[in-house]
Amino acid sequence: MRAQSELEIRILDMIEPAAKAMGLDIVRVRVMGSQTPILQIMAEKPDGSMVVEDCAKFSRAISPLLETEDPIAGEYSLEVSSPGIDRPLTRVGDFGRWAGHEVKIELGSPTAEGRKRFHGFIESEADGFVAVTLKDGGTARLEIADMVKAHLVLTEKLIQDARSRGQTPVAVEEDEIEGDFDDVEVEDIDDGLDAEAESPASDNRE
Repeated sequence: MRAQSELEIRILDMIEPAAKAMGLDIVRVRVMGSQTPILQIMAEKPDGSMVVEDCAKFSRAISPLLETEDPIAGEYSLEVSSPGIDRPLTRVGDFGRWAGHEVKIELGSPTAEGRKRFHGFIESEADGFVAVTLKDGGTARLEIADMVKAHLVLTEKLIQDARSRGQTPVAVEEDEIEGDFDDVEVEDIDDGLDAEAESPASDNRE
């Protein structure tokens, strides 16, 4: 889930060596929009931290590579950020690190029961599967490889946990906490993005 399209996979392969050289892990690569695309790159340190200076430094490191390889034709915007508090979960191990927290998951194909979207609490992660206690009742055991989207839900518990891990760069206002889930689609551009909390570094490319 770190990269989905062929273009995103190509960009991930292109920039990952630079990230590793800087001690960073790439959480997600997304190319969004059509007229002037946004190349969104989420990254973090192994401890989950990522401040504005880290984002800017990584952006400067990969900009010459992107200019040389030119993976996106025409003008686009480069956005480097931390995953945010209600972060996307994209890698094996991500779910286990946030066990007990609320999560939304979408599968690429429906289950035998015809369901693609799940909303509940992470119980455990093992052998590439995630156990979830569902808010509408019951449980689910979902394979990470089948997921196309997964992210934490912003709650007071998550905010406090993120703070205890040193992953909250600024305070989060109480009215930012999400209410009841109604199974509507969550747009990629909103996943884990908070202009104050994510420490972004943006640039425009031609």
